[in-house]
Amino acid sequence: MLASDNREFDPVITADPRDITMAGLLDFLADHREKPLVFFHEGGPVLPGYHVTEVKAGRFDALDCGGNPESWSEIFVQLWDVNEDRTHMPAGKFAAIIRKVTEHVGLDQAAKLTFEVSDGVRPMQLYRAALPRLADGAVHVALAPRPASCKPRDRWLEEEKKAKACCGPSAGPCCG
Repeated sequence: MLASDNREFDPVITADPRDITMAGLLDFLADHREKPLVFFHEGGPVLPGYHVTEVKAGRFDALDCGGNPESWSEIFVQLWDVNEDRTHMPAGKFAAIIRKVTEHVGLDQAAKLTFEVSDGVRPMQLYRAALPRLADGAVHVALAPRPASCKPRDRWLEEEKKAKACCGPSAGPCCG
């Protein structure tokens, strides 16, 4: 119950359909275990000696700016973007790191996936991961900055898009 108005706490589970989940990433990597795994951010690849320095899981409960309860699980993978005279990590090694974390921490494979990237000097930046692809004999994963959003506005825009698709001139009879 919310103390302020005695309403029941009924959180909305939020997920951005543009985000890949850990399960989606690991499923792709399973077929390409020996290939180098190269993450791209800020216009270029992470350095060949990058480390996965931390993997953490969290469950978040919050109120958005419209006073709506929100709830989600998120996995954070921290990449230390350094060059240590090595090649990029094989996809199988990355998968093994995640598997080890799962054994000790338990990871919700459907959770929102966020990458934290830093070179150890500049502050960490938060990124979302695109679907992996094969290129130049490696697995490439593009990381894009994770933007802030207004969830009530995002929901309203999504409803508007559905209404226009449903009731637009080429949609035929309105499906209201």
